[in-house]
Amino acid sequence: MQGLLTAFGDYVEWYTGDRKIPERKHMAEEITREIFDHMVELAALELDEEEAEYLRNQLNQQLNAIDELLAVPLDESVELASRGVAYTGATSQPLREDKAVGCENPEEIIAQAPQTEDNYIVVPDIPQEELK
Repeated sequence: MQGLLTAFGDYVEWYTGDRKIPERKHMAEEITREIFDHMVELAALELDEEEAEYLRNQLNQQLNAIDELLAVPLDESVELASRGVAYTGATSQPLREDKAVGCENPEEIIAQAPQTEDNYIVVPDIPQEELK
């Protein structure tokens, strides 16, 4: 996990709203094959060699795009904004009220399931193994 944090750690300061732009050296390959393989294992993905290399390259291109954005000089007097609205770090969309909304035809939905029991949809057990 340390390698993953190293690959992305320099961006944390920027994403958290701190105005200090981190000093970065451009790396041709920020996500190494080893780090990518670890991420794939954590996500429990099954990728063939071609898919894995394509996705790793795409992730590296995204990180390079972030590098380019970080290189844009910002005047300290310009406020951070999200969609034209000043962003202070404490600003966020208000949470909507949590309301229970009933379903008009639950029997119709349950009838579409391949296997049911006592008005519940039965799903197959998915065996899991613990990651080391």
